[in-house]
Amino acid sequence: MGGIKEAILILENGDEFKGFSFGAEHSTSGEVVFNTGMVGYPESLTDPSYKGQILVLTYPLIGNYGVPGKEIESGLLKNFESEKIQVQAIVVSDYSFEHSHWNAKKNLAEWLKEESIPAIYGIDTRKLTKTLREKGAMLGKIIFENDDVKFYDPNAVNIVKEVTINEPIVYNEKNGQKRIVVVDCGVKNNIIRELVKRNLTVIRVPYNYDFLTQFFDGLVISNGPGDPKMCKDAIYNVGRALKHGIPTFGICLGNQILALAAGGDTYKLKYGHRSQNQPCVLKNTKRCFITTQNHGFAVDMKSLSGDWEEFFINANDGTNEGIRHKTKPFMSVQFHPESTPGPVDTEFLFDEFVKIIR
Repeated sequence: MGGIKEAILILENGDEFKGFSFGAEHSTSGEVVFNTGMVGYPESLTDPSYKGQILVLTYPLIGNYGVPGKEIESGLLKNFESEKIQVQAIVVSDYSFEHSHWNAKKNLAEWLKEESIPAIYGIDTRKLTKTLREKGAMLGKIIFENDDVKFYDPNAVNIVKEVTINEPIVYNEKNGQKRIVVVDCGVKNNIIRELVKRNLTVIRVPYNYDFLTQFFDGLVISNGPGDPKMCKDAIYNVGRALKHGIPTFGICLGNQILALAAGGDTYKLKYGHRSQNQPCVLKNTKRCFITTQNHGFAVDMKSLSGDWEEFFINANDGTNEGIRHKTKPFMSVQFHPESTPGPVDTEFLFDEFVKIIR
């Protein structure tokens, strides 16, 4: 335990939280957000939707089950949602320096240091989370030894450019019964896994790629970080796809991009939804599903034309959790039906998507 360095988290409103390092020891900055999930940090840390953010984990003990290995399955890392840690840094209450799990290959601190990601513990995360709930998500910075840095706002830039691929990649090319284009705005690996599992060929393309040059049967717009309005090329191309009547399924950021492509509007939530325990109600029913979520923006349902209807709503705050067209094969959800981490209650939506492209 000797030699552990002190670090300080400073919010843009001037609030300070002192703690101790267990990751890479360099200063960084980003948008400070919180996740209320109890498990799933390997998946969450590699979720590209967290790019540019300092992640506060509200569950008090983190690191106790270590980090799994980098096995490859179907051309993708089996235990992670992208090729690297995406968060700017993590903040926890208590870090477990010893871990125990049959699948663990290293501890969390080793992984963070390997990928140069700062992390601090010893923070009153309850107080910090209450601050973010009351005042909204804020910019923040983690400072080591007076090595100051400027505040960085990931929502003020097109951060999707940092998480998308450079060239198209094809999965399950020989065995797929139908061809699906996935617009990669920061796609999680399990979205691709779920599509391949259903005997589909997946053509993963950059977010700004003109996918209408491809031959395909359906379109998936992926999750991703930041302000959806920054993804102008994706919005334009999805709008063209809608005019062609191409079956479309949006997930998370994809829900917002679909709404914008349809002429609607989006807005920033006060502190967003980030966890594996968000309740969503299927509109016009009494069915409620527990979902995984990771987003800071939402669709303004009132901004859409009468051709669209609300698909799901959040049971906590009533915000939009999905849209669908009343007559055409277009639908999207704000949550993550692919889970990882979290419940698989809404995995059936992939089957619904398969039905509309048959």
